[in-house]
Amino acid sequence: MTTAPECEVALVSVDGDDAPAWVAARLTAGGVRLVARRCPSPEAVVELAAGADAVWVFGGGTMVTAEILPRLPRCRFMLRSGSGVDNLPVEAARARGIRIGNTPEAIGDTVAEHAVALLLAVVRQIAVQDRATRGGAWDRDRGMPRVRVTGATLGLVGYGRIARAVAHKLSGFDVRVLAFDPHLSAAAISAGGAAPVSLEVLLETADLVSVHCPLLPSTHHLLGEAAFARMKPTSILVNTARGPIVDEHALARALRDGRILGAGLDVLDPEPPNPAHPLFGLDNVVLTPHSAAYSDGWRDRFWDHSVATLLAFARTGAPLWEV
Repeated sequence: MTTAPECEVALVSVDGDDAPAWVAARLTAGGVRLVARRCPSPEAVVELAAGADAVWVFGGGTMVTAEILPRLPRCRFMLRSGSGVDNLPVEAARARGIRIGNTPEAIGDTVAEHAVALLLAVVRQIAVQDRATRGGAWDRDRGMPRVRVTGATLGLVGYGRIARAVAHKLSGFDVRVLAFDPHLSAAAISAGGAAPVSLEVLLETADLVSVHCPLLPSTHHLLGEAAFARMKPTSILVNTARGPIVDEHALARALRDGRILGAGLDVLDPEPPNPAHPLFGLDNVVLTPHSAAYSDGWRDRFWDHSVATLLAFARTGAPLWEV
């Protein structure tokens, strides 16, 4: 039985398997008509979504472009299943009155866990010791940790849900938390339990720097030569946000020259990386393949949160999670 005025949603891109049957059934029960097809081009998006009230991208698809927005006259909402929305034309959509939503609650805890895992792996030199042990070197001095997490100063670049979850998960280590986020007031950062500081002060003070800001024109290569020159030679950098936020060639030079101690990266630029990537030959780096959001049941959570926010939009005109 329809419980709200019918709203059409076009699912134009899916990473992995197609939507399970219950997705369309739940949307239909809430008065939402789902049309779905993997669109290989912007033109295909227009063909599918020309009459849609909402356009839905599950994952990293890039076929929804600013150029096609005038050809989506009914669209009032764009949903990206995931956290970052750098694959959507956010500013162009907003200029047309189109709201932007995502599903940050579906992945927040797992990304935070992964950031903490990378941090601990780098600090404790887990990868170096594992490789040495497997190679027959039973040597406690190889990969000897040079810093501790307990009592360290944690600097969070960006202070959204994931960053706050990282701080919470590390609270048992008695870390002092600094945060830089130009989109939040100092009062809002303080209310979350962190000390608001400039990026310069954060880089100069923090022992552990974890990146959680969105990829925007203003954050592209936010951390480059100048940033690494400010950081302590014993500092650790972790990035689970987006690869282009860090200038990886500058990072490789800083790591190789001993200007910072180590790095843990779940994201690179580009992805997948070139086999000759300058970070690959460095022992003081731990790398994972953009896997921070993945855990048991992650796809079900993505679908569930996506459906919930689409139903909220259909019912009230506002998504549950808005960027």
